[in-house]
Amino acid sequence: MKILDIHKHRGTEAQRFFSLFLIPWCLCALVLQFLSCSSRVEKPTLADVLPDIYPDYIGVTVPAGIAPLNFNFADETIDVMDVVVKGSKGAELHVQGDYADFDIDDWHQLTEQNQGGTLTVTVCVEKDGRWTQYKDFTISVSSYPLDDWGLTYRRIKPGYEVGGDIGIYQRDIHRFDEYAILTESAVPGRCFNCHTANRTHPDRITLQMRGEGGGTMIQKDGHQKWVETKTDITKAAGSYSYWHPAGDYVAMAVNSVHQSFFTGTGQRIEVYHRFSDVEVLDTRSNELILSPLLQTEDLEIFPAFSADGQSIYYSSSKPCRVPAEYEKVKCSLCRIAFDAEKGAFGETVDTLLNGPATDKSYVLARPSYDGRWLMYCVSSRGNFPVSQDDADLWLMDLKTGECRELSEVNSPKSESFHNWSENSRWFVFSSKRDDGMYTKLYLASIDDQGRVSKPFLLPQRHPRQYYTEMMDAYNCPDFTKTKVELDAHEAYRQVFDNKREGVKVKE
Repeated sequence: MKILDIHKHRGTEAQRFFSLFLIPWCLCALVLQFLSCSSRVEKPTLADVLPDIYPDYIGVTVPAGIAPLNFNFADETIDVMDVVVKGSKGAELHVQGDYADFDIDDWHQLTEQNQGGTLTVTVCVEKDGRWTQYKDFTISVSSYPLDDWGLTYRRIKPGYEVGGDIGIYQRDIHRFDEYAILTESAVPGRCFNCHTANRTHPDRITLQMRGEGGGTMIQKDGHQKWVETKTDITKAAGSYSYWHPAGDYVAMAVNSVHQSFFTGTGQRIEVYHRFSDVEVLDTRSNELILSPLLQTEDLEIFPAFSADGQSIYYSSSKPCRVPAEYEKVKCSLCRIAFDAEKGAFGETVDTLLNGPATDKSYVLARPSYDGRWLMYCVSSRGNFPVSQDDADLWLMDLKTGECRELSEVNSPKSESFHNWSENSRWFVFSSKRDDGMYTKLYLASIDDQGRVSKPFLLPQRHPRQYYTEMMDAYNCPDFTKTKVELDAHEAYRQVFDNKREGVKVKE
């Protein structure tokens, strides 16, 4: 017993010695090591130009608490980059290395302290033993919060076929963590997309699976069910879905998707539909609600409920011989009333924007959840804007009906699928502006007057490495209020059990 006490006493003395002498010595050693590895910025040459960085975060507006805007210098042959970020309301960050790599917690503290203010960024670069200091640039920290947990999206290799582990993923936008929701490795040989949460809330979520054993998954309050939405009356299963705000109805398009490929031109692919109708599924009774106004020879596509749930926006185009006459596909933007209490469509269709009359195509209408704005895509033709280089985002003021191009976010390449944050102050969209091939995700804010900030690329911990080595395209992005919880094992069981709940057409 005494021996144990002696050993205990010796252990206590050793701990005291370590805490009094060794810990301070170790800390000093770490500081000296950091200083020896860091280069002092001495007598830099002042360059009267902004730094060339990737991603381009110069002049963007971000929400407080977003993941750090790490960036690389465009010239990959530099020796080291030194970056200082100062907040207009206090606090400062200083990093040095191969690229700007900010600590997540420090970045959060900096942006939260400077909400409604600006961050001034000073970039110095050492190359061949000489320092160059570039003009400062600013990043605005919006007074509008972005409280959504993250984004959901599909990642797919742009090879136009099933394979390569197609997957629905989610990303914590306040950090760098990405999680799989459902991937092809969980349900082999299946292709899926059109995942939709109810106004960012994943307690109501749906996704469609194509091909053999396909179906529509509807998850409500954690319970999955797989539904076969095709009937003897309807032409195909539902897709391109959108939830009613009350969470009982899902609007869907019924269509067939085809692809044609070009040779000897700058365009790679044209995506088109041979038919398309719009319907609504009552998820309580598994009944399809149809209207003769939405089951015509015209192609009705991309439905979206209004913020109050009293109408549905959708696009419609006249039939033509596709793919031969693909340039004649001009979609109009339309609206039809919907009575949620009766589960019935209205008797008339309003044409908000006439495609053939303006020689344009208007698709993918997405109303802000506060009911103020309607964002949509405009291109010269077609109903699949991700394949159109001239596809741009436009905004309609639902109070005045005034429309304008969102020149703040558009580029010479395709801007397509977009969705709103829960508070309607931020939106996410996909764009091919980076390389013309891969769609990547950009975020921007909007104020009360409809003014939109310069968009910023979804931050990554190692931005150049990530975006140059990733061979996936992002599509169908949406915000999610909280992390999506989906049981992939249950999805696998239900997919390969091949048991689907049937639906019937409401009389």
